[in-house]
Amino acid sequence: MKSRRRYLEAHVARVLPRKMAFIGGPRQVGKTTLALRLVAAKADETHPAYFNWDDPRSAMRIRKLELPPDEPLVVLDEIHKFARWRNLVKGLYDVERSRRGIVVTGSARLDYYCKGGDSLANRYRYFRLHPFSACELNPAPTKGDIEALLRFGGLPEPLLQQDEREHRIWQRDRISRVVRDDLRDLEQVREISLVEQLVDLLPERVGSPLSIKSLREDLGVDHKTVERWLTILENLYLCFRVSPYGPAKVRAVKKERKLYLWDWSMTPEGGARFENLVASQLLKYCHFVEDTEGHTMELRFLRDTDRREVDFVVLRDRKPLFAVECKSGERAVSPAIRYFAERTPIPRFYQVHLGDRHYETGAATVLPFRTFCRDLDLP
Repeated sequence: MKSRRRYLEAHVARVLPRKMAFIGGPRQVGKTTLALRLVAAKADETHPAYFNWDDPRSAMRIRKLELPPDEPLVVLDEIHKFARWRNLVKGLYDVERSRRGIVVTGSARLDYYCKGGDSLANRYRYFRLHPFSACELNPAPTKGDIEALLRFGGLPEPLLQQDEREHRIWQRDRISRVVRDDLRDLEQVREISLVEQLVDLLPERVGSPLSIKSLREDLGVDHKTVERWLTILENLYLCFRVSPYGPAKVRAVKKERKLYLWDWSMTPEGGARFENLVASQLLKYCHFVEDTEGHTMELRFLRDTDRREVDFVVLRDRKPLFAVECKSGERAVSPAIRYFAERTPIPRFYQVHLGDRHYETGAATVLPFRTFCRDLDLP
């Protein structure tokens, strides 16, 4: 399968003469392929500049600092699974930075697992690689592109292969590796079978305010344990949570959070999967702006105590940029949009759908999701 150039490649390349580049993201999102394309025109895991901590031979060479002498860039893959990886990488960078660039990749939040040990401050730039979005798949996305994303998710292998049977097998194997391998390597969790049960429960919770109490009762564990496991799954890029936005003039909910999956194809078909797709594309936009431009970006949702809700609000430097409501069909503008447009400082409201209608109203722009992605210039 021919690999595609990813949206972060040029941005990572620009950083390398000055700092290390850390690339985090879900398992099988394409981090290794992106890093190897920086090393050579063809991504090849046998390249002498590529070191994978999961390979005992590579791990031994990394510990001994046996690096190829003539390679201007080295890739350290999954090295965060080594307990003292921060000290090792810091020492390597301090010695080698005048001679070569260093890329560190991992299927976990490398910024989180950087805590402790020797400080890596000001030595690296962190990039979060996301699944394919509509415009990364096709700069002028079609209905067929959106259907493929909804059906197969945005992770490269199933999306580009588009085989239902292979997708099911791949999805099962991927979740097993995240829970049984990555979780075991990075965290001290004994009840692996209960974490697997938690993962099975999450798809049905997508898009609704997440009840820790309900999960606690289903799993038979306490509140703190469920919260800890969810945080671990977030750090392993399996799921993410969206917090509420509470403008002053609205009686907005303050504590409830909504949950979404990085692989939205795990979500049940229908409105929830479409909402998860939109959430993922907006989070990708937020992370891209943060990682490449330095703005503080936030993805929130807006809901008041009377249950009026708009699915998403995007903030830049704590100020709202726009809000997005998801409707799988071509429906009239949501009454909640009209209500919040009069009472919040949100300057623009969009209602996106899977149809073809595109029109303006006093409160919102109603448009196909594929058009929204193109017009907003989502990466």
